[in-house]
Amino acid sequence: MCGRFNVIDSPQVRLLVDALNIDIGSLRFSADIAPGALISIVKESPQGRRLHDALWWLMLDSSTLTPNYRYASFNSRWDKLDIPRSLAYKPYRESRCIIPASAFIEGLGDRKTYHKIELLDQAIAFGGLCKHYINEATGESRLGASIITLGGLPQWQHIHPKSMPLMLPIDNKPLIDAWLDPTCKDITQFQSLLVPQITVPQRITRIGRPSKWDPQEDAYTIA
Repeated sequence: MCGRFNVIDSPQVRLLVDALNIDIGSLRFSADIAPGALISIVKESPQGRRLHDALWWLMLDSSTLTPNYRYASFNSRWDKLDIPRSLAYKPYRESRCIIPASAFIEGLGDRKTYHKIELLDQAIAFGGLCKHYINEATGESRLGASIITLGGLPQWQHIHPKSMPLMLPIDNKPLIDAWLDPTCKDITQFQSLLVPQITVPQRITRIGRPSKWDPQEDAYTIA
């Protein structure tokens, strides 16, 4: 489960934005982003590919356009994507997105062990889903978004053994284009993405409080 992430203005993030062929001008930078916060997502629409504001919570209250906190929907599990009644089923087929990030935090589950995860010399392109909501009374609209999470990774047994977020291979342009294309219904081509794996070396840093991002030990790399 990805419970926190950040987006820092850096050469790596700028390279990611360039690779996605979007304007960085409206990208929301933040040193600490928690579930329910306003974030930037990359989404394709008839008007073209660009950054959109979204709440990091897929299920919103349709009357208030705020997160529906009855259901934790800031992440969408990979094993729910093909269940027709699940919240993620339709967005996975019609409104996939990318959520840019510099790093994220995972907790072991004991409420005291947390790690910051970065990709080595590369920003992160989270594989995400989004859903459009409209307040029928006011006409106001808003996007809700989630990060797809995969199964457990053997190398992460001391970090977060149950799951890891989907990080897209940004150097695979045809796949990225297909991921962002709302008319692309051939989701079988994304099946290999849903297998937990390390495709880019990861820099791991033990931290203290998640909201502080305070390093407690020297970083190390896993691949």
